[in-house]
Amino acid sequence: MDPLPYGRHWIDEDDIQAVVRTLRSDWLTTGPAVEQFERAFAALTGARHAVAVANGTAALHASMFALGIGPGDEVIVPPLTFAATANCVVYQGATPVFADVAPKTLLLDPERAAEKISPRTKAIIAVDYAGQPCDYDALRKLAEAHRIALVADACHSLGARYKGRPTGTLADLTAFSFHPVKHITTCEGGMITTNNLDFANRTRTFRNHGITTDHRERTQTGTCFYEMRELGYNYRLSDVQCALGISQLRKLPAWVRRRCEIAQQYDRTFAASSTARPLLSGVNVSHAYHLYVVAVGFDRDMLLSKLRKRKIGANVHYIPVHLHPFYRLHYQTKPGLCPVAEEAYRHIVSLPIFPRMTDADVQRVVSAVEEIGTTAAA
Repeated sequence: MDPLPYGRHWIDEDDIQAVVRTLRSDWLTTGPAVEQFERAFAALTGARHAVAVANGTAALHASMFALGIGPGDEVIVPPLTFAATANCVVYQGATPVFADVAPKTLLLDPERAAEKISPRTKAIIAVDYAGQPCDYDALRKLAEAHRIALVADACHSLGARYKGRPTGTLADLTAFSFHPVKHITTCEGGMITTNNLDFANRTRTFRNHGITTDHRERTQTGTCFYEMRELGYNYRLSDVQCALGISQLRKLPAWVRRRCEIAQQYDRTFAASSTARPLLSGVNVSHAYHLYVVAVGFDRDMLLSKLRKRKIGANVHYIPVHLHPFYRLHYQTKPGLCPVAEEAYRHIVSLPIFPRMTDADVQRVVSAVEEIGTTAAA
């Protein structure tokens, strides 16, 4: 039986030919494909500006730079996310402050976030965990009341909607990832969307060493002169990757629909199950299902082990960030800081979900989880 990973990219002949055409062109980086990808992405999300960068972490880091986050500042982040959500704050010399998640969705709880706001708070980063948008109305109200910025870590939620509005327009800045297990891939890559021209310009400069122009711009104007005005990084995304992204982007709507179909099949089984409980989906959101997460009422690690023996690559997302040794050492975080996230971590499992999964694949996963869970309860 073939291995079934929790996520898998899908590259077809159209994607390959798009890359080949770019490889044969005059521009491999800082060329026209970058701008074309940015425009297509902005149009899809409804944002005024899109800035392509090297990965989702770079998108988050550039967002912190655009906001002027620095030493002495605090940024509120949820603990149930990949480490990059908090790390981007640390990169700027600021302090991540962990606010707990809501128990049924594992999304940042606006009430817990409100409790963590201090005079030093400059921003909130909301993570669209598993592909479900956060409660952006509540978070926006909180941010405006305290005159702080709202950033969306939408690395899980490309193609999702909140009250009819697409991710990419729900916060002051939004970060996306194009890692191979995400909704589309550029191998590695990321994007920032915003409606704020100043934020867009700052992130463009930041991705290019803090230099005000790139090689293509200088070629077009016939000048060799450039200035580095601020300290930036080489966070550029190549034309080859952007060509792949443009091709992938055309398939996104169909791929999100298939993810939702798979999730519905899981939902129907687990709705009446005593072995696994899905996360709650909000009534005002359209979920993009980067992950399909269930909480199990028996030994989670035993389930993972037995699934892997059946070549089913279930996973866990995530170890709460505040429990990582780095944060415990440098920021004195400890167990008990975010009890909801910590308790959820002991039970959650991410089951396989990706567009090329067949209905038979879904049934294989469901049958295995139910059989293992029933045996454990006996």
